[in-house]
Amino acid sequence: MADEFSGLPPKTFRFLGGLSRNNDKAWFEEHRGDYDAYYVEPGKALVLALGPLLQKFAPQVQFEPRVGGSIARVHRDVRFTKDKSPYKDHLDLWFWHGHQKGWNAPGFFFRLTEKKVLLGSGMHLFDKDQLANYRAAVLDPKKGAALSKALKAVAADGESTGEPVRKKVPRGFDAEHPRADLLKHDGLHAYWEGPVPKEARTAAFPAWCAEHFRAQWPVGKWLLSVL
Repeated sequence: MADEFSGLPPKTFRFLGGLSRNNDKAWFEEHRGDYDAYYVEPGKALVLALGPLLQKFAPQVQFEPRVGGSIARVHRDVRFTKDKSPYKDHLDLWFWHGHQKGWNAPGFFFRLTEKKVLLGSGMHLFDKDQLANYRAAVLDPKKGAALSKALKAVAADGESTGEPVRKKVPRGFDAEHPRADLLKHDGLHAYWEGPVPKEARTAAFPAWCAEHFRAQWPVGKWLLSVL
């Protein structure tokens, strides 16, 4: 069991920076102790501290304080990418909805690099059925209006919304519809990205993250209700 979260130690950022500049097996094996102490253990503590805070406004969200659970593996899958760097130079956390861990429902995403933090809520990519349900909901007068309201609330709280992947409205849909631009999305999420805040090195960091996630959650909550 991880210790109570008291802030990310300086050596966490030192490890991430070193891994970014020395992304090879020899360096990683030499610093495996730092990986365990300053990557895995702080990750577990942060998951345990942040998960219950998320459940206060998203009660069905799930989390597991382990690598392969809420903590993404540091090893990269290089089979289908030109970048053959063996390790990720960041710490990723995932808090999901549903009984099985996956990306097929809205959730909360956390990424920490040596110098930045990224927090997101929603889904990056819908499957075929979800995409159909999403488009139908966008066009539905009541559900579509609720989404517009959610997006305005997210923007008012200083959070951003992911850009659409399509340049044009999909074929067969009215390009003049008042919410036509939302049909260009194949996934939908809200996010915040910026420099590592001073709170990251203190016990206040989980609450700081949770407030951003709370501000983003209207998008995820809407998705959860229509997909």
